[in-house]
Amino acid sequence: MPEMIEVQIDSVRVHLMTPQRLVVLKQVGSERYLPIWVGPYEAEAITVALQEVEMIRPLTHDLLKNVFGAFQARIKRIEIIKLQNEIFYGNIVAEVDGREINVDSRPSDAIALSVRAHVPILVHHSVMEEAGIIPEQDIPDEEEAPETAEPVPPLSPEGTERLSIFEDFLEKLEFDKPDDKDKPDDDDDAPASDKPKKPKKK
Repeated sequence: MPEMIEVQIDSVRVHLMTPQRLVVLKQVGSERYLPIWVGPYEAEAITVALQEVEMIRPLTHDLLKNVFGAFQARIKRIEIIKLQNEIFYGNIVAEVDGREINVDSRPSDAIALSVRAHVPILVHHSVMEEAGIIPEQDIPDEEEAPETAEPVPPLSPEGTERLSIFEDFLEKLEFDKPDDKDKPDDDDDAPASDKPKKPKKK
């Protein structure tokens, strides 16, 4: 297995319960995915670049790309090289005067820069093995049979007594009967069944 695996951005998703965003990377030529949590600003920076939205002034990641260019450093690729204590580690690989330099970076910033520089995104195979997801493996082969409801146990003598008291209370309540001839005072065209009935005057 090669050391590095090429991926591409599949989607940027919003988590409704938190301000965090999720960048989903998809392995090229495979159905394996790598989800990475990022901050809302970094997610916006990635989305803006993917949609090729032109900003009036350069954003932070546009500025970073311009700085690389000003120093004649060509960005070649970005890498996600390690996963330690649930933290992803990124790396920006650039070429200056014929030699490669590595710049430590958060994956979110590196991904935002890769979209602007149009360079590949590579993930170390150990990271993909540990955090990669294949959706088919999460689906059970056979659907589990629905749980059957257990029969309701009979009431105890105490429960029966309490229920009878409740029934006596309901019988003493007065309800409008269906054949009640009282008409509501409203003169609108709504059917009588949709109008609330007023209590009788005693």
